[in-house]
Amino acid sequence: MDGGELETNYQSKLTPVTEGEWAGWSYYPGGDPYEDLAGPFYFKVGDDGVPVSAFRAERKHMNGGMFMHGGCVMTFADFALFVIARDHLQNSSTVTATFNCELVGTATIGELVECRGDVVKAGRSMIFVRGIISNASNGGEPIASFSSVLKKTTKR
Repeated sequence: MDGGELETNYQSKLTPVTEGEWAGWSYYPGGDPYEDLAGPFYFKVGDDGVPVSAFRAERKHMNGGMFMHGGCVMTFADFALFVIARDHLQNSSTVTATFNCELVGTATIGELVECRGDVVKAGRSMIFVRGIISNASNGGEPIASFSSVLKKTTKR
């Protein structure tokens, strides 16, 4: 959308990946135009039962210094926080109400970026989430920590 007509048929479709590097992971193509452009971002439930999100850093994710752009890190965090909270989001529309992020490291082209986190508290209308994004290709070196509040919404 370039400021034109509102697209009302944009639908998220949980899609399992069956081949290649991401076999066993899932993603949501067609769910968010910006994430489709920035990603693809993937997720799965780890062997420990905790959801993990990941993507492989590409040139499009880099800043002018050829390190991961902070906006990319925060976009990925926004995707991951919904993965972290997904068990608490069933049958509800939800938006990011607050988002706090500390950028403490980076990744470069070809490196694997991962995120794990937890729900601090889930109430009737708000869900409090926190997470850590790390460079899995560099021994799990931290890239960012974040916290967010998700707000369950109703149709207007």
